[in-house]
Amino acid sequence: MLRRRMLIMLGVVLLIVLILGAYKAFSIYTMIQGFSAPKPPISVAVATAAERPWQARLPAVGTLKALQGVDLSLEIAGTVTDVQFESGQKVKAGQPIVQLDSAVETALLETAQADLGLAQVDYTRGSQLVGSQAISKGEFDRLSAVLKKSKATVNQLKASLEKKRIVAPFSGTIGIRLVDVGDYLASGTKIATLQDLSSLYVDFFVPEQSVPKIAIGQPVQVNVSAYPAQEFPGTISAINPKVENSTRNVQVRATLANPDGKLLPGMFASLQVQLPDSQPRIVVPESAITYTLYGNSVYVAVEKKAEDGSVEKDAKGQPVLIAERRFVETGERREGQVMITKGVQKGETVVTAGQIKLDNGAHIAISDDKTLAEKNSPPKAD
Repeated sequence: MLRRRMLIMLGVVLLIVLILGAYKAFSIYTMIQGFSAPKPPISVAVATAAERPWQARLPAVGTLKALQGVDLSLEIAGTVTDVQFESGQKVKAGQPIVQLDSAVETALLETAQADLGLAQVDYTRGSQLVGSQAISKGEFDRLSAVLKKSKATVNQLKASLEKKRIVAPFSGTIGIRLVDVGDYLASGTKIATLQDLSSLYVDFFVPEQSVPKIAIGQPVQVNVSAYPAQEFPGTISAINPKVENSTRNVQVRATLANPDGKLLPGMFASLQVQLPDSQPRIVVPESAITYTLYGNSVYVAVEKKAEDGSVEKDAKGQPVLIAERRFVETGERREGQVMITKGVQKGETVVTAGQIKLDNGAHIAISDDKTLAEKNSPPKAD
């Protein structure tokens, strides 16, 4: 009886082991089938590498300067008796700006003019008497010298009196006033800034190897951070005939109109000098480029080939597409487009969204979903 029970127990254990083994084998078989089954294609957005005219540009940065700009200051010391402008006012050339106390100079000028009148009378009388030899030639020469000295004194005092009055040297916009009536101002004290904003200069530097590419009259496009969506056109007006010893750069000046007064002196400017060699170039969307330390690359959608060289097709009879990774050489970036100098040919299809899921040779499917393309698209300018 005991032996029979042991055989039954062994049979039950063996049956359980067989059941567990069969279940494990089935699980392994299911996993193998899952791995061996073809993976579904990865949805991507694509664009066509197009050839279009590409205006080469030379980038630079510079600073805006007024066509004419000065800091109004005093040449001589004095007390302010009248301020004849308002902050931010537009003024004309010759318009009075500030008047200093000139009572002493005015009195001295009146004294000098009286002396001049007397010297003129003496000279006139002497010129009549010297002809009749009533006075000596030496006395007449003294009277002539006194007259000239009196005239010089009057002119000197007039010039000194004129320096007590500050006038606008040119038409423009005057800045915030820094003086008030009653202030005693030392020589050289700044009163306000005066800037002619009708036109502006932008000074920038280019490398010496780029000098042959630029010329007087060449167009430039200027951008400032205050108006990021607007370009201001200008032209090169001067090229410095000397290379800077420390930087090996050449200073260049461009002139641009400022009819709306939007641009202000001192603004930081980003420039694009338009070079004359406009040539057709291959361009792709900027989102198609993958930037790494090892080089820039793109994924190109190509048809999968069988071992015999024929194109593989899916169940619907359409060519099977795979992602082919290519390293490329890129050029200038502009308006969401990148110039490709090597690695992609005209008319090839490049992946613009979904690259993060791709590997070289991955099965892909072109998606019609616009939201997929918008994920990697560059942001639109406001």
